[in-house]
Amino acid sequence: MLDVAKIRADFPILTVESYPDVPLVFLDSAASSQKPTAVLEAMDTYLRTYNANVHRGIYRLSEDATNAYEAARAKVARFINAQDAAEVIFVRNATEGFNLVAYSWGEANISAGDEILLTEMEHHANIVPWQLLAQRKGAVVRYVPFDENGVLDLSNLAELLTERTKIFSFTAVSNVFGTINPVKQLIAAAKAVGAMTMIDAAQAVPHMPIDVQDFDCDFLAFSGHKMCGPTGIGVLYGKRELLEAMPPFMGGGDMIRRVTLEKSTWNDLPWKFEAGTPSIAEGIGLGATVDYLTHVGMAEIHAYEQYLTHYALEALSEVPGLKVWGPPASQKAGVAAFTLEKLHPHDIAELLDKDGIAVRAGHHCAMPLHKKLGLAATTRASFYLYTTPAEIDRLVEGLHRVRQIFRL
Repeated sequence: MLDVAKIRADFPILTVESYPDVPLVFLDSAASSQKPTAVLEAMDTYLRTYNANVHRGIYRLSEDATNAYEAARAKVARFINAQDAAEVIFVRNATEGFNLVAYSWGEANISAGDEILLTEMEHHANIVPWQLLAQRKGAVVRYVPFDENGVLDLSNLAELLTERTKIFSFTAVSNVFGTINPVKQLIAAAKAVGAMTMIDAAQAVPHMPIDVQDFDCDFLAFSGHKMCGPTGIGVLYGKRELLEAMPPFMGGGDMIRRVTLEKSTWNDLPWKFEAGTPSIAEGIGLGATVDYLTHVGMAEIHAYEQYLTHYALEALSEVPGLKVWGPPASQKAGVAAFTLEKLHPHDIAELLDKDGIAVRAGHHCAMPLHKKLGLAATTRASFYLYTTPAEIDRLVEGLHRVRQIFRL
């Protein structure tokens, strides 16, 4: 089991009070996680001592910045077991990763009548770019449904995944249900019909070991800010041969090899897809994040979060009128999206905030999922390596007070 007290000491914000004499209980890591001191210091050191642009400067500061930035890329590649650091494209977030693939790969490979397969539990970032592509190309977007337990219904997968399917893009872990999807099984099914695969790993990479070579996925995207890293930096992984064949997503500096007034040629991977000055401090911060999580141990983090999820679902079951949506704890990650009788999730979240408890309320960028459930919104508590059972107890106590306030 993790030494959570020691881990919590690495996160300065966890000592902050939401209100005077009200300790913070942060249960919104699925939206954006907190940052350890090591990450903050890595970014601060860059900004204070070797702040310079990367790749083009023939002087010491620029060379130091370039080395640190590219070292971060190599760390990410090892972290997800990419075959080559050139397969790691730095983007702003997972959303940009999906847009990059939908635009660059999609424009070159999707034609009228082709099909794009998603699931009904996707984040908007893995729906909207494909819808836009389908509208431009005259393609069709289809969806794998989920059942009443928030688990993908694969009974008709053979009818949905056919020779017309050009790409199957799906989440590894639902950001609402917390469902851990059978990634390797779905990838194998896609490959059997010749379809490409893209994985939304935004809720997976922070919480469990991920091996892109073992998955054998074609593309995978995730965000730094959900894994103890900074905002403004994310990763698109793609197999080298696919990235080599794809045209650039954006044009400008650093993605070029040569520019004349008549034409331009492109840089090598990964820089072909990284136009303009990158988020240098954030990239270095992401490298420090990978160091931190690797030191703690991703298998250990996953095991602890499984314990927390079991604990949380059992504790929440004691609140009358509360329903947690999604599968049992054995099939889900550290997410509990719930409704409480007839109370609006925003009211619940606002009252919990008065007790210093930070949770998310809304549709969590998954409006189609909520519509299918007949809900406008849910309240979501999400857990990470720094969450304690005592904080879950405070959440339950807070929910009991919410019921009392509304005289339920």
